[in-house]
Amino acid sequence: MNKSQPVSSSLAGKAVFAPSFASRPAVKHVLFDFDGTLSLIREGWPAVMLNMFLEMLPRRADDAAADRQMLWDDMMRLNGKQTIYQMLQLADRIRERGGQPQKALWYKHEYLRRLDEKIVVRREAIRTGAVSREKHLVHGTIGLLEELRRRGLRLYLASGTDEPFVKAEAELLGLTPYFGSHVYGALDDYKKFSKKMVIERILRENQVPGEQLLAFGDGYVEIQNTKEVGGLAVAVASDEANNGSGEFDAWKRNRLLEVGADVVIPDFRDAVPLLKCILDGAPRPAL
Repeated sequence: MNKSQPVSSSLAGKAVFAPSFASRPAVKHVLFDFDGTLSLIREGWPAVMLNMFLEMLPRRADDAAADRQMLWDDMMRLNGKQTIYQMLQLADRIRERGGQPQKALWYKHEYLRRLDEKIVVRREAIRTGAVSREKHLVHGTIGLLEELRRRGLRLYLASGTDEPFVKAEAELLGLTPYFGSHVYGALDDYKKFSKKMVIERILRENQVPGEQLLAFGDGYVEIQNTKEVGGLAVAVASDEANNGSGEFDAWKRNRLLEVGADVVIPDFRDAVPLLKCILDGAPRPAL
């Protein structure tokens, strides 16, 4: 039975605090996922990936709905890991059907090409000022980052999206000043990068225990990796298609609680009171 409890009180929006939650005044390092956690430039990526997977998978005439669900489950189970892992899974599915798949890297590049066709207009609109950066940032992002910087915490960005894209899009959204050189993303040689490796590097180079790490993410990987080292994990169950609605993406909320999130929020509208609760030991908002 899930004993996580919804809370409000001093929070203007929604939040779920799991029984595992406890304040962490010693936190000095904060790790962020990128897509879906801070950036919405790539909103809609699941539809692009799913359509490609359906096109590539050898079909069974009577199993169209089952195929769709299987591929969707594969994608979302691996969400947060490098994109290449979803492509490796696709290749495995094609083999299961008796097909001869392309190399996983080929599928990744084809997916990125298709996704770029969808989002190039968004990037250009931000670049020219036709739309504000805030439209493609999860609601409250800048307020949260400003508060963390005011507190003197060190911030890191780690994404399963390829590193050149992460760096370019972080710059486009005005996020680079908050992270500096601590922006990490996927590599074609996928064995040389993972969020787990970034976390291990943070702890090793700063000679700190995992209890001093706070992480924000909308994928299970960063939540799970943070919990494995004893850090505090805040899941951002963002409703990417309706930014600013203040509503949870129910699938994300449930999935991220299952993998051990200590807190789940829909966006960052309550950044200041939430950080007071996490970092200052302020009482958890009453039920």
